[in-house]
Amino acid sequence: MEVSTEVWSQKIDPVEFGANTGSILPEAVVDDGAVGTFLNHSENRLTDFDKLSKVHDRAREVGLKTLIFAKDTEELEKISSLNPDYISYEPPELIGSRDISVATARPEVIAEAVMISKKTGIPLIVGAGVHSKEDVKKCLDLGAVGVAVASDVMNSSDPKKELLDLVEGFTA
Repeated sequence: MEVSTEVWSQKIDPVEFGANTGSILPEAVVDDGAVGTFLNHSENRLTDFDKLSKVHDRAREVGLKTLIFAKDTEELEKISSLNPDYISYEPPELIGSRDISVATARPEVIAEAVMISKKTGIPLIVGAGVHSKEDVKKCLDLGAVGVAVASDVMNSSDPKKELLDLVEGFTA
């Protein structure tokens, strides 16, 4: 099946061909048509920076774009040194929230993350609790180039309707 939008993998592992059962081989992700990979997401955090660096290097070796998630601005600064294609700020305590978004709870930290993004020249994606077009618009108004959303759409009784509502935040 071919699609016209970019496909990204949820993660890869810093492995090469060989005995690595259960690992996600970067070459396999490319062979399957992905153009990028998410790294250090809250559900698969890499607390060892050297390992994160190795995963990022493997992604680059095979030509994958990278989006690296950070739980705070200190980590965002550190991961920026790897020069990924995108950086993302997602405070862990707000991930999956249906009531409070990062845009409402932490606008000042988004502004801080935007400063890091501008300083490094790496586009910023913001996530955690984003659940309305107003949240999306606020994240963009603060300087993010996009939002990371999963729970809001996946837990919706009408995912298509929810996704279309979120997209309106980009045009409002």
